[in-house]
Amino acid sequence: MPAMTTPTTPTIVVVGHGMVGQRFLEALAERGVAGRARIVVLCEEPRAAYDRVQLTSYFSGRTPDELSLVEGDFIERHGIELHLDDPAETIDRDARTVTSRAGRTFTYDTLVIATGSYPFVPPVPNKDAEGCFVYRTIEDLLAIEEYAKTARTGAVVGGGLLGLEAAGALKGLGLKTHIVEFAPRLMPVQVDDGGGAALLRTIERMGLTVHTGTGTQEITVDEAGAVNGMALSDGSVLDTDLVVFSAGVRPRDQLGRDAGLAIGERGGIVVDEQCRTSDPAVFAIGECALASDGRVYGLVAPGYEMAETAAATITEEARSFTGADMSTKLKLLGVDVASFGDAHGAAEGCLDVVYSDSRSGVYKKLVIGSEGELLGGVLVGDADAYGMLRPLTGSVPPVAPEQLVMPAGIGAPAALGPSSLPDDAVICSCHNVTKGTIRGAVTEHSCTTVPEVKKCTKAGTGCGSCVKVLGQLVNAELEASGVEVDKGLCGCFGQSRQELYEIVHTLRLTSYQEILDRHGREAARGGNGCEICKPAVASIIASLAPTIGAGGYVLDGEQAALQDTNDHFLANMQRNGSYSIVPRIPGGEITPEKLIVIGEVARDYGLYTKITGGQRIDLFGARVDQLPQIWARLVDAGFESGHAYGKALRTVKSCVGQTWCRYGVQDSVKMAIDLELRYRGLRSPHKLKSAVSGCQRECAEAQSKDFGVIATANGWNLYVGGNGGATPRHADLLAQDLSDAELVRLIDRFLMFYIRTADRLERTSTWLERIEGGLDHVRDVVVHDALGICAELESLMADHVANYRDEWSETINDPERLRRFVSFVNAPDVPDPTVKFVPERDQVKPDLPLLSIRPLEALEGTAAR
Repeated sequence: MPAMTTPTTPTIVVVGHGMVGQRFLEALAERGVAGRARIVVLCEEPRAAYDRVQLTSYFSGRTPDELSLVEGDFIERHGIELHLDDPAETIDRDARTVTSRAGRTFTYDTLVIATGSYPFVPPVPNKDAEGCFVYRTIEDLLAIEEYAKTARTGAVVGGGLLGLEAAGALKGLGLKTHIVEFAPRLMPVQVDDGGGAALLRTIERMGLTVHTGTGTQEITVDEAGAVNGMALSDGSVLDTDLVVFSAGVRPRDQLGRDAGLAIGERGGIVVDEQCRTSDPAVFAIGECALASDGRVYGLVAPGYEMAETAAATITEEARSFTGADMSTKLKLLGVDVASFGDAHGAAEGCLDVVYSDSRSGVYKKLVIGSEGELLGGVLVGDADAYGMLRPLTGSVPPVAPEQLVMPAGIGAPAALGPSSLPDDAVICSCHNVTKGTIRGAVTEHSCTTVPEVKKCTKAGTGCGSCVKVLGQLVNAELEASGVEVDKGLCGCFGQSRQELYEIVHTLRLTSYQEILDRHGREAARGGNGCEICKPAVASIIASLAPTIGAGGYVLDGEQAALQDTNDHFLANMQRNGSYSIVPRIPGGEITPEKLIVIGEVARDYGLYTKITGGQRIDLFGARVDQLPQIWARLVDAGFESGHAYGKALRTVKSCVGQTWCRYGVQDSVKMAIDLELRYRGLRSPHKLKSAVSGCQRECAEAQSKDFGVIATANGWNLYVGGNGGATPRHADLLAQDLSDAELVRLIDRFLMFYIRTADRLERTSTWLERIEGGLDHVRDVVVHDALGICAELESLMADHVANYRDEWSETINDPERLRRFVSFVNAPDVPDPTVKFVPERDQVKPDLPLLSIRPLEALEGTAAR
């Protein structure tokens, strides 16, 4: 509850609302301060706090709203006064007031400065010219995105963390990209020479040009004052029309300087171990502060620790901040990079254990102390072990260091598990959460899932690098507590859907009853199964039909009894018992002749027509006995089933692409048609939707699809795991600049891997977040063939494509199959009298009052007449 403001109510003014400022507000709220103090926040940006660590994900489809760190009604619920787009301009320490740019003056009892840092722009000529940008805020990214639409080449000044992210963004926007780094290697702070060399090779293979050991001397401009080049200190000149400065940051301490607070020699507001400045009423936290150990911390985890310390001090708790772990794990341009502890081996007497594979771009180095203790390390190209290695820092590993860096299949690689870590090992460095705290969440707070533990401890809610280990810890603790989690599909099967898929595939089983009797739970064998497993197993059999020798028609024999309601009649049942029909219109492209046929069918059968969001035409109001007649007319005109009724591919939308659009760079319509015809009829755990956009303007909304394709000047970018509906999710970039053949090959693999490993009724978006390793694991399997199964996945898809048959055609050409399409089995020539319609807007709608009449009564009424 917000505080009831009185003349004696203390006021806390927070200057800055970035990640650290928001964490400070959360820490105050957790301590109940919002209920007894007035809290005022002055924010310079036009939006509330957002995840700056994930800033580059904006270019992969995440919206500014999705980047927000402010949960729901947090600000309103705690009565916080948040002033957006209104930064603090002056502090009067004598009067204890802060005045904002808008002229508002606030009196404070406690002032917290969380102004962060500002980008360092080298003092080179024309650094402020049109086409020069920094890479720090969402507004910066929006400006870069807009300017890039007319640019061809971009250059990034700085090869550190943000510099590489900026370079990846420019490449994703279709620009030829240069990276200029003054140091002799990329990421000079985080990695050593070996790691930098591995990173350089991998990045250059992606088509980026890297210039190390050289600086920017001048930005050259054209007659209009816009960027047209860059002169380097080695005498070379780059032709570029867009420049991004990402050469580091500096503490944003000017407000403190002007107020007379103590400032460090190289910048930063001086604070003590409680984050107090030279004025006891003023605190400074995050990147604007010079900590008591003499360092300015540019990572979010130390900032969070400072926020917690300041909040604790304000509420008179004993807490201090004396320094922080600078370990980092990031994915830059798709490359895993991590460093932890004494990564550069500065300790006296230390030794390095190194594994390097330049061919695959993998470099691993562990720094070992004189007593065998792990001091730190650098991981490039393969950082999976980071989550286990970092908590071991300072201790002697339970296995030889060599085993910790060797890849699987070479020597005897170590399989370290959660049991190897002590309880005081910090698992989540962002929020300083130990293994003991995570165990306590399970044993003392009854958390049984990773999301529950996240909510309870905040572990895994920062950069996310600890989530894999977090999951291992939760499962291990549950097992240690004797909690058995049944992973079975239902009461009939103890296996998961994935396990059942492998059973069906490996043993070539084509009968549900045989699968139940041989592999079901003991009590379920010999029974009829349930409404959970029957359609799930039916879907598995249908997905594998050509490979395992099963019939491809889903309504033949035993398969018919396993299907869901809509699949029973190959159409979608509507609320009055009628059905809708959706013919396939690949890529949304249709001839006038076919449009006329759809219109004639709708007119002749009195059907309601509507354009769908998937660029198709939906025909509503058909009785079950009319379905084959309507299908026959549509099939004669060249249509086929659109599978709107099944857990299968629905549509592949498209824009008009380069054929018609002046912005298009590829033929998106042809690609959409090719993909839809390739994957039509593919049965999967849930429905599949796709789209192809012909340029970065993304008119087909490909990033909201299970698999989406966006054209680039060099080919196609493939996005996966998107979803619209009630729980929208933007798709993640899986691979970029693919040729037509490469694109199809990766989609083949992705879809078959999803079908193989997803749970029942699990969309690709949920599957991608659930599967261990997430997108990185899927990329390793699908793109890099880490499991060696890609040939098998491609073969399974080839079987599907070669054996596809249209279900409508298969039905109307078989008199026996047509017999099921009646309203009443014992009166096959009698239509359902409850399926009636009334007029609305020149079409029809269900006559809903008829739904209250029981079918038997309706039939009797018909007979009486």
